[in-house]
Amino acid sequence: MSTATPTAVAHPHVPTSKKEQRAREMNRSKPVWGLLAWVVGILFVLPVLWMVLTSLHSETDAATNPPSIAAALTLDGYRAFFSAQPAAPLINSAMASVISTIIVLCLAIPAAFALSIRPVEKWTDVMFFFLSTKFMPLVAGLLPLYLFATETGTLDNIWLLIVLYTSMNLPIAVWMMQSFLAEVPVEMLEAAQIDGAGLIRMLWSIVRPVAMPGVAATALICFIFSWNELLLARTLTGTIAGTAPVFLTGFVTSQGLFLAQLCAAATVISLPVLVAGFAAQDKLVQGLSMGAVK
Repeated sequence: MSTATPTAVAHPHVPTSKKEQRAREMNRSKPVWGLLAWVVGILFVLPVLWMVLTSLHSETDAATNPPSIAAALTLDGYRAFFSAQPAAPLINSAMASVISTIIVLCLAIPAAFALSIRPVEKWTDVMFFFLSTKFMPLVAGLLPLYLFATETGTLDNIWLLIVLYTSMNLPIAVWMMQSFLAEVPVEMLEAAQIDGAGLIRMLWSIVRPVAMPGVAATALICFIFSWNELLLARTLTGTIAGTAPVFLTGFVTSQGLFLAQLCAAATVISLPVLVAGFAAQDKLVQGLSMGAVK
């Protein structure tokens, strides 16, 4: 007489802690969050793709309502843009954006170092002062700036824009760099001081590698703000120091809106910002995520 041995029944793993339950819930929600991220990304990219597609259509097809997606493609919009001699405005924008961004970084990094790693007395009041400079709308200062430029002979001068872009972006850069430099471990600096490292050596060997993603993010944002600025450039420049956004508005004339040419011009003028964003993509993501996880 044989006796049947009981077979072991496999039981599913039951989470024994709140941590395991939270991890399982997060794993179940990952596909939902991933799908939501794709939807949001497509919503942001779709207008840009539509602009590029419209730039490849003729003026007749671009003006149809609703627009014709399957219309014939042409490069007439880009030919009209480059025939308008855009080299000077693009050079002016590049010069104003790059030089002002470099000056902003040279001023913001030491200021942020003094406000974070080596905080001065009442540093919060200093940060509030930087923030208060952004309270007044830019349009409220146009008339004084125009009168100053007229009296000093700097009207339609690219160096005036460089100074204004520097002052416009400096408060933002100080706030960003202060939060980035606050992530530098103080213990590493103290250990370096014990080993005899000076200030320059600490900045280069310890602070620079940690803060480089933040520097890249700050530089890219300042560059974008300077490149896209229109109000000051439209008011204070003319035929000599006109920037790319001012040149872009020239495609909206009293004769009507040339949509395909305008989209072609906007596409070309947006390329430097897109190229800079892709080039600094890794550093930008690291910099914007600094301080998010403690």
